[in-house]
Amino acid sequence: MPHMRFAISIPQFYGDGEFDPGEFRAYFHRAEELGFHSAWAQESVLGAGPQLAPLEVMTYAAAVTERIRLGCVVFVSTLHTPAHLAKSLSTLDQLSGGRVEIGIGTGGKARPFAAFGLSADRYVARFTEGLALMKALWTDPAVTFEGEFWQLNRAGMEPKPVQKPHPPIWFGASGPTALRRAARLGDGFFGAGSSSTTQFAEQVQIVRAALAESGRSASDYPIAKRVYIVIDDNRDRARQSMSAAIAQLYGRPMPTIEAAAVAGTPDDCAAQVADVAAAGAELILFTSMINPAVQMERIAAEVIPQVAVS
Repeated sequence: MPHMRFAISIPQFYGDGEFDPGEFRAYFHRAEELGFHSAWAQESVLGAGPQLAPLEVMTYAAAVTERIRLGCVVFVSTLHTPAHLAKSLSTLDQLSGGRVEIGIGTGGKARPFAAFGLSADRYVARFTEGLALMKALWTDPAVTFEGEFWQLNRAGMEPKPVQKPHPPIWFGASGPTALRRAARLGDGFFGAGSSSTTQFAEQVQIVRAALAESGRSASDYPIAKRVYIVIDDNRDRARQSMSAAIAQLYGRPMPTIEAAAVAGTPDDCAAQVADVAAAGAELILFTSMINPAVQMERIAAEVIPQVAVS
């Protein structure tokens, strides 16, 4: 098994008036003390649950931390203007001293494109063109770009990101075509929390085969997975808590996602997370579904030590 890295979720779920800056700072100070490699947000502009926006919580987290890397899995970049997203991420990379990780995904056909003034037509083409434009803005002094969706004539964007040529770009993907695209265009693959370990293992094999076909080294292409987790000394209570949290996150019960999530005693969770690592995850993102600060302590003390030595 390759050297494992562990990440933690950025707390985003707050109702109106519930956000506590002191608790948020304390959470991140402790995450750095515990040695987590990175902290990641997720994006859902429209939805049933109260969820703060990723770029803003990443920026706040950057201001109260020194070492931990900060990312989002994933920005649904088809719903963003590439120039605006590129500028925001470049700015955050500057503000954080080069600690940004970028996750992107198409979002699939079911996204509410009309709410953003867009059409679902050719959304994949918009996605790939937008990525090409962002990379150009991050690397070229003056960008001339003649695309189907965007056109620029000797346009510059400064400052560039601290990280050269740009921050790492992780792809969220699930289907074979999207996974091969991830291997072709991305710097890493990030499996979704909604994917079971079996599904993730199959996705990893597709990505690795595509890397081999393109001549890219798998050793230079990290693979990660988000894991929704609830630790409780009572196994049944853990599952009940997970069920309620998933229903709140997605607006309705989601049995398949519940089945993919990790819940139970510390030993139960460690065994399930070890299976994720064995399936190919080199970075595991723990997304606590209840009591993030308390769960983070238990993850660090009771789960990670078992996985790291398995």
